[in-house]
Amino acid sequence: MELNDNTYILNDDQHRKLSCFSLEIYSEIKAIVISHGFEDEIKWQDSLSVDDISESQFLKEAAWVVLSSGFRESVVRKKFKYISLCFCNWESAKEITENCEQCFDCAMESFSNKRKMNAIVKIAKDIHFSGFEYFWSKVLLDPIAELKKLPYVGDITSFHLAKNLGFNVAKADRHLARIADSFGFENDANSFCLEVSKVSNDKVNVIDLVLWRFATIESSYLDFLQKRLNELETMSFDLINQTHAPG
Repeated sequence: MELNDNTYILNDDQHRKLSCFSLEIYSEIKAIVISHGFEDEIKWQDSLSVDDISESQFLKEAAWVVLSSGFRESVVRKKFKYISLCFCNWESAKEITENCEQCFDCAMESFSNKRKMNAIVKIAKDIHFSGFEYFWSKVLLDPIAELKKLPYVGDITSFHLAKNLGFNVAKADRHLARIADSFGFENDANSFCLEVSKVSNDKVNVIDLVLWRFATIESSYLDFLQKRLNELETMSFDLINQTHAPG
């Protein structure tokens, strides 16, 4: 299924600002993110393919998204290795299902949230009883709709999970939503990233990751973007004046 098949009609102001952002500012932001040690994370996102997703990888990514909902990424990352051990290192849905009580009790010692742990167990059970191949074939046909059927996966987290599984989409978390809104893409972070992708040649899910990481690095990220836009627009205006100057 093509997830980015909508054509977004840009007004002149959006087109001008997006051109500045996509041609200049995005590459600067990406360089900053890489300089802070996240190059491997960008390569990981870029390398993901829906054709290579295994049952184990799906269980791991689904659990990550469930746990991350409403929590800082840094908090989940500190606990995720232990939780993974509790859930049989995501070996298979069958393994988790057959040991679900032990998995649940063990994980609760590190992450005391019954609803989230129950959701992870339920996902494993559903996949075990349906079979991963059948389940994944349905996801490939209609990714967002099928992922939203999972417990604790909703409108935003379905895009988060889809992105982490290799689908070329962006998740509308608060940082990306604010950036998209500042360019006139109200409640449409996915279309914003798609437009940037057309110029930068990075995939939509990579752009999502780069912008999200930058927002965690630079707390005043909106001010940074506006300042750079103003600088580039001033430079462009001066260049036009010089070109059309008499003599």
